[in-house]
Amino acid sequence: MSRINTLFRKLSDAIIVTALSGTMLAVGLPANIVQAEEPLFTSQSSSSNVPASTADMTGDVIYQLITDRFYDGDSSNNNPASAIGEYSADRTNWQLYWGGDFAGVAEKMSYLKNLGVGAIWISPPVQNISSPVTDSSGLSAGYHGYWGMDYYVPDPHFGSWNDFDTMISAAHKNGIKVIMDWAANHTSPEDVNDSSYGVNGALLESGKELATYNNDPNGYFHHNGGVTNYSDRYESQYKNLFNLADLAQENSAVTTYLENAIDLWASHGVDGIRMDAVKHMSSGFLKSYADHIYDEHSVFIFGEWADTSGSALWNDEVKFANASGQSLENFDLNSSLRNVFAYGSSMKELNSALERQQSSFDWSNQLVNFVNGHDVSRFLSINDDKTLFDEATVVNMTVPGIPSIYYGDEQYSHNDSTNASGQVGGDPYNRQAMSSFDESTRNFKIVRALSDLRKSNPALRYGALTERWINDDVYVYERRFYDDVVLIAVNKGNDSYTLSNLYTALPAGTYDDVLGGRLGGGSLKVSAGTEDAANIASEYVLRGGQSAVWSYTAAAADSPQIGNIGPTMGHAGDVVSVAGKNFGGQEGTIFVDGVPAEIKYWSDEEVDFVVPAETPSGTQNVVLTTSASVKSNAISYHVLTAPQTAVTFTVTDTSTSYGDEVYLTGNVPELGNWSTDTAEAIGPLVCPNYPTWFVMASVPAGMTVEYKFFVKKADGTVVWEGGSNHQYTVPESGTGAVSVQW
Repeated sequence: MSRINTLFRKLSDAIIVTALSGTMLAVGLPANIVQAEEPLFTSQSSSSNVPASTADMTGDVIYQLITDRFYDGDSSNNNPASAIGEYSADRTNWQLYWGGDFAGVAEKMSYLKNLGVGAIWISPPVQNISSPVTDSSGLSAGYHGYWGMDYYVPDPHFGSWNDFDTMISAAHKNGIKVIMDWAANHTSPEDVNDSSYGVNGALLESGKELATYNNDPNGYFHHNGGVTNYSDRYESQYKNLFNLADLAQENSAVTTYLENAIDLWASHGVDGIRMDAVKHMSSGFLKSYADHIYDEHSVFIFGEWADTSGSALWNDEVKFANASGQSLENFDLNSSLRNVFAYGSSMKELNSALERQQSSFDWSNQLVNFVNGHDVSRFLSINDDKTLFDEATVVNMTVPGIPSIYYGDEQYSHNDSTNASGQVGGDPYNRQAMSSFDESTRNFKIVRALSDLRKSNPALRYGALTERWINDDVYVYERRFYDDVVLIAVNKGNDSYTLSNLYTALPAGTYDDVLGGRLGGGSLKVSAGTEDAANIASEYVLRGGQSAVWSYTAAAADSPQIGNIGPTMGHAGDVVSVAGKNFGGQEGTIFVDGVPAEIKYWSDEEVDFVVPAETPSGTQNVVLTTSASVKSNAISYHVLTAPQTAVTFTVTDTSTSYGDEVYLTGNVPELGNWSTDTAEAIGPLVCPNYPTWFVMASVPAGMTVEYKFFVKKADGTVVWEGGSNHQYTVPESGTGAVSVQW
C-alpha cells in the first residue's frame, strides 16, 4: 500500500473535487479517488467500438455455480471412458459427479440473464483426477474441480473445448461475462505411503505425465508435510493444504506450466479469474503471475483468502489485496453478515466490518461479497428464516463491493444433512443439485431489482458508505458517488422502530422502494435541509422484518467522474479500464501521471487505455479529460517498473529475538523504494530453519536491482543489515533465487 493511499484513507469521505469549469462538488467517494492535477500532453488513439477490457465488474452481479451440480445438458459425458467409476447416476454419493456440464450452463443462460446476472463464476474447468479416492466420507472424485491433474484440457465430465467455447459464446451473447475458477496451489490428494492412492497427485500437460507426488525428481511439488498451523506463514505457503500435493511455484518449470496453461484458457474468451487458496501461495509469485496474465488479458482477478479480521494473518491479507493487483473474496464481511442475520448479533458488528473494509482496502469496491459459497454451510441450514436470508441478500448487494450469489440461493435451496466434520449443511451438502429454475420467488425478484439498480445508479458501484441510523436491530446506511445516492434501511428484528432525525444526501422529494415493497418497504419523503445541514427524511416507521431501498440517480452532466479502475496494477503496454459516468460519447484523453495514453475503447461509462511507456513506476494518478476539455477526478494505479519475475531472496546468519520480523527492501517500487514501512517493504520473511530467512518477491524482469534486509524489532525499532547494498540481476523469465549472508 502506498503512503499516499494511506494518507487519503484518513481523509473524510467528503472530498472536494475541482472540475475545469471551476465547479466545487462535495461528494462521497472511496479514498483512492482524489483531486486531479493538470495533464501535460494530449493522448493517442487506436480505439474501436468493442471494449478491450473486462476488468471492471463493479456493475455486475456474480453468480457462482458448481458446474457439476448446476444442470446436465449432455448426458453423453456423464461417465467418460477416461474416468470410470467417478459418476453417481442416482446422485446418492455426494462426492462423485452428478452430470452437470458446460452444455447445461449454456442451456440455462436465459434464466441467468433474467435473474440479472452480469458474470458467472464456474468451477475450475481443467481435467481433474481420473481415478476416485477413498477418504473419510467414502469414495470421492474431483467433481468440484479443485483436484486438477491436467491444466491443458477440459475435464471430460464437463465437455470438450468446443462445449466450453459454446458456453462462453452463449454467455457473451446474453451480456454475461465468464469467471473461471483456477487452483494453482495444488493438484490432488496424495498419500506418501501409498503411490496408488488416486493418481498420486499427478501433474500432466496435454496427457503427458510430468510428475507424481512420489516420483518427483524435478521438484514440481513441495515435500514438507501438511499444514498444522494455519497462522504460520511458512506452513501455510510451503506445506500441503490438507493432503493436496502442493505445487512448488519457485520452480521455473512449475511457473512456466501455470503461465502457459492460464494463457490457453484465457485465449478462449474468459473474462475473469478467481484464484483459489491465495493464502497458501507466495504473494510474490501471485503478483508476478497476475502481471503475466495482464500482459495479454485485461481481466478481473480475485482470490480466496478465507480469514477474517481477527485472524493472525489479517494484515498479510490486506497487504496482498492492496499490492498484488488482485482483489479478494470478502470473508470478513461474510462472517459479519452471518453473525448478524443468522445468529442474531448486533447490526453494529456489521457496520464495524464495513468501516474496516473501507479503511483497510485501497479498492474496497472490488471486494467480492457473498452470503453463501461452496466452502460454508448455506445460510438457511443455519437459520431457516427466508426473510432474514432475503435481508442478508439486500445488504450483500448494496454495500461496497461486488455481490456474488451462490447458485440456488434464489430458490432458497438448502440441504441440512450433517457432514463428516459435524457441520449441518456443510461440504458437500451445500453443493446440491440445482433444485429448480423458478423465476417467481421473492429472492429471485429482489436480486433482479437490485441488479438493475446497480446498473442504473453508480452509487452502488463506486460510492462510499455512510451509516445514517443504527441500533442492534436496524441498520440504515447510504451509498453516495457525487450526486448519485442510494439509501438502504434494514430491520432484522421483530420490533418496529421510528426512524427520526434520519439525515440523507437524497434530494428533497418522495422516493418509492426499489424492492417494490417485497420486504414491506414503502415510500420515503425527504425535505431540504438548511444551508449547512444535510436533507432530512420524514419520520419513517420500519417494522420488524422490513427492508427498503430508495434511490436517486443524477442527470448527466459535463463533469466526468471516475469511480473504478481495473486492473489496479500493470506495466507499460497493458490495457486498463476506467469506469464511471459523464465521459461523453466523443473520445477525449486519458493521462497516467500526466503522460498521454493510447485509447482502445471509449464510451460514456468506460474507457480502456494502454499504459504509456513513459510513465514512471510507482503509484500514479489516472485522469480523464472529455472532448470538451473537462477534467475528471483522479484515481490511483500501480505502475510496475517492467514485466515481473518472481525471485526467492534468502538471508542467512541473522540475529533476532522472539517477536522480531525480517523484511526486504530495495531501490524499486516492487521492493518498497527503501521503505521500512511494513505495508510497503517485502515480508515478513519466513524462517523454517533459524537463522535462515527467505521470501519470494515480484521484481522487474531483466533488471539489476539493489536491496537490503532489515529487522523490525518487537518494539518497532529498525535494525538495518550492515555493509553495501546487494545487487541482483533478475532473470527475464521463469523464476530466480539469490542468497546472502547478513
